[in-house]
Amino acid sequence: LPRLWLHPLERTAALVVKVSGFELFEEATRAGKGIVYLTPHLGCFEVTAQYMSTFAPVTVLYRPPKQAWLQTLIMAGRARKQLHLATADLAGVRTLLKALKRGEAVGMLPDQAPRVGEGMWIDFFGKPAYTMTLAARLTESGATVIVVWAERLADGAGYHFHLHRPTQPLRGSTEQRAQQISHEIEILIRQCPQQYLWAYNRYKR
Repeated sequence: LPRLWLHPLERTAALVVKVSGFELFEEATRAGKGIVYLTPHLGCFEVTAQYMSTFAPVTVLYRPPKQAWLQTLIMAGRARKQLHLATADLAGVRTLLKALKRGEAVGMLPDQAPRVGEGMWIDFFGKPAYTMTLAARLTESGATVIVVWAERLADGAGYHFHLHRPTQPLRGSTEQRAQQISHEIEILIRQCPQQYLWAYNRYKR
C-alpha cells in the first residue's frame, strides 16, 4: 500500500506490465453511456482505479475509516488528478450517479459487506451471503459494465490487468442482477483463488 499510495501516479501505473481486454474500455468510451467497473477483492484491487484514471476520469466508492489519521492517508494516496472518491453513503451514491450521467466511469468493490439494511441475501459459493445492492442498481443505468482485476505476478514483477465483460448480460430485477454479479465474482475467483483477499464475514446472520 505505501508503494501504491505514496508514489507518483506514473510510477504506480507503470507497475501494470500487461493488459488484457483494454478494447472493452475503448468500446465503452465510444458508446458514451458511462462505465461501471466491478472490482472484487481479487489480486491488487488498489491499483485498478489508479491505472484506469490515467486514461479517463473515474469516481470510486469507499468507506471512510474510523481513524482520522488513516482517512488523511487514504485521501492523499487514493485521490489523483482524474481519480475521485465518493463516500459509501447517500451523498456518495449521488456523486456516482452524476458521474455516470456525464458519461464517466465509476468503480466499486461489489463483494464488500454492506451495512445492515443496505443489502440482501444472495447465493455466493452455495451459501447465502449478505450482498450489496448498489452495484446491481448502478447497472440499471444503461452504463457499460466491465469486471476488472489486477493479477499479482510472481516475484514482484508487477500486475497483469484484466478487463472482462460479464459472461451473461445483466438483466432483470435488482435482486437478479445482484445474483448475476455474485456469479461473475465466483468465476473470477475460481481462476485465481489464491489471490482472493476476503476479510468480510458476509455469511453471518
